[in-house]
Amino acid sequence: MAKTNEPTIIKKYANRRLYNTGTSTYVTLEDLAVMVKGEEDFVVYDAKSGEDITRSVLTQIIFEQEGKGQNLLPVTFLRQLIRFYGDSMQGLVPSFLEYSMTSLTKEQEKLRSQMSDAFGATAFEAIEDQVKRNTEMFERAMKMFMPFPAGSPDATAASSNQASTSKPAKSGGSDLDEMKRQLEDMQKKINKLSEKP
Repeated sequence: MAKTNEPTIIKKYANRRLYNTGTSTYVTLEDLAVMVKGEEDFVVYDAKSGEDITRSVLTQIIFEQEGKGQNLLPVTFLRQLIRFYGDSMQGLVPSFLEYSMTSLTKEQEKLRSQMSDAFGATAFEAIEDQVKRNTEMFERAMKMFMPFPAGSPDATAASSNQASTSKPAKSGGSDLDEMKRQLEDMQKKINKLSEKP
C-alpha cells in the first residue's frame, strides 16, 4: 500500500482486536510496531466510542517490547517519569522528551558512524594492544618466579649447582620437605630481586 500524508486508521474493538482500515485486515501490536519502525503513521480509535486511544496503544507496544527483554528504558528514568505525574513540571516533560528524541533521531546516523569508528578497527587494535601488554606482564611475573629461562646455560648451571648443593633425600624421606625447601629458596630469590633498585 502506498504511503499517503493521511495516517492509517486502526480501530480497536471490544474484544481487543485491532483492525487496519487501510488494508482491511486484523493486526497485532507487533504489526503496529513494524509500522512505527517503517515510519508509517497511524491513529488508533476505539471502535465503539470513537475516542483516540493512540497513546495507550503505543504505550502497550513499548510495554510488550520491554517485556521481551529489549530494555530501552532504564529503571531510574521510569521512576523519574512517574514522579513527574501530577507535578507542576508535568506540562514541560512531553515537549522536553519530544525535543530530545527529535534531536537524537536527527543525530542517529552521525552517532552510528562514530560508534562504528569507536568500536571498529581502532577498538580492535586497542584490545589487541591490551592483550599484548597483559601477556608481557604475565611473562615478567613468571620470570620473577623462574629467574633463568628454561634451557638457558644459566638455568642448566643453576639446576646442576642446586643438585650438587642439595642434600640427597633420605630413603623414605618426604617429598613435602623437599617442596618446602624449594619454596624457601624461591622466596629468598624473590626477596633478593625485590631489594635491587
